[in-house]
Amino acid sequence: MMRFGHIIITIAAILMICSFALAGTVRFPPPEFESGYELPNTTVPSPRHGIYEYIDTIVLLAALGLSSYLVLKKRSRRAIFILTVSSLIYFGFWRKGCVCPIGAIQNIVLSFFDADYAVSIGVLIFFLSPLIFTLFFGRTFCAAVCPLGAIQDVVLLHPVSVPLWIESGLRLLAYIYLGAAVLFAATGSAFVVCRYDPFVSFFRLSGNVNLLIFGACFLIIGMFIGRPYCRFICPYGIILRHLSRISKWRVTITPDDCIQCRLCEDSCPFGAIRKPVEHWPKKEYSRSKTRLALLLVLLPILIFLGGWAGSKLKTVASRMHPSVRLAERVRLEETGKVEGTTDASDAFRATGTETADLYESASNIRARFGLGCLIFGGFIGLVIGLELVSVSVWRQRQDYEADRASCLACGRCFEYCPREHLRRKKNDTLQKEAAKESGGAIYAGGAG
Repeated sequence: MMRFGHIIITIAAILMICSFALAGTVRFPPPEFESGYELPNTTVPSPRHGIYEYIDTIVLLAALGLSSYLVLKKRSRRAIFILTVSSLIYFGFWRKGCVCPIGAIQNIVLSFFDADYAVSIGVLIFFLSPLIFTLFFGRTFCAAVCPLGAIQDVVLLHPVSVPLWIESGLRLLAYIYLGAAVLFAATGSAFVVCRYDPFVSFFRLSGNVNLLIFGACFLIIGMFIGRPYCRFICPYGIILRHLSRISKWRVTITPDDCIQCRLCEDSCPFGAIRKPVEHWPKKEYSRSKTRLALLLVLLPILIFLGGWAGSKLKTVASRMHPSVRLAERVRLEETGKVEGTTDASDAFRATGTETADLYESASNIRARFGLGCLIFGGFIGLVIGLELVSVSVWRQRQDYEADRASCLACGRCFEYCPREHLRRKKNDTLQKEAAKESGGAIYAGGAG
């Protein structure tokens, strides 16, 4: 236990030292206008600097450390739920969902492709911390720290099981969303994860009506399907999912030996519990082996077809970039295919820039989208191929286990395990005996 705590403290300390040493400052402060003009109020939370940025970082690291302890050592569902609600209040309603590790994917990507864009140390810490903790302790960020997961967890009333093959198919949406977020951020087009966040309107108690309806639909579905956004949409969750496969420590249903009582079999609302599996029948093994070989041969074909299909999206996808939309609008106005002008086209003409320069810029952006869409399509083809391959891979299990990738470390299965209840009783007995011995020693010392 002491070693476990030391590791958590060490990780948090390293990240905190980095945040203090590299704390971001306002590089380009807003200008002061002599005309009396005042900058309009923004509709999103303003960036946090100085001590407030440190506070957010400290709270995040403390929550990650506490979540890891509660999940892997304390093994208390009640304590995990209390931390979940606390994270929802702080990172959700108090910090209004910003800054968020999920949306930080786009900031990190843009900084790689745009030399003029700099990521603050706060955003970097928020992006990296859950990844590092996942490598050591599994998905403890998802367990009780992420506000998007928390708001779904508190509304879950009557969970319904989703067949594994349907869940695998729906999870493809998360890979598509991740690929699209990277594509649009890399081209400087849009931050789609932030723009279409289904819960940020609830956190800020305002926002677009369509987004409010969108978020409400997720919460209604989340009353019966455990965390639908986390399992089927979240782009950051996909990254955490694969990192948790190789985590040093992981959630175990039982604290010691599994007695296969089957009480935990249906306890997970996220379908993350895997049943014991014996050896495959010889006939089924031979059939699956043949299917696996065919799928491995098919994998390059799926990548090629995905890349080809993705390249066809170049024209449509490039319209997400404002310069491409502006160039198309200006061309329509100049050729007389539309009447009147827009604010954007009027502003462009006021700059005195030649339309040829605008068209050339739009053409270069479309070329970047051509390559980006090709990679995006190939990536999706690869994901589909690997999902099909995984179906043909047999994993033998002797006991009931929490799937490393799918387990969100919520701790619900702990309450169903009789071995866990026995462990708690033993701990209570030991604590009472220790208290009696301590009390007796104090009494004896006082009498002496």
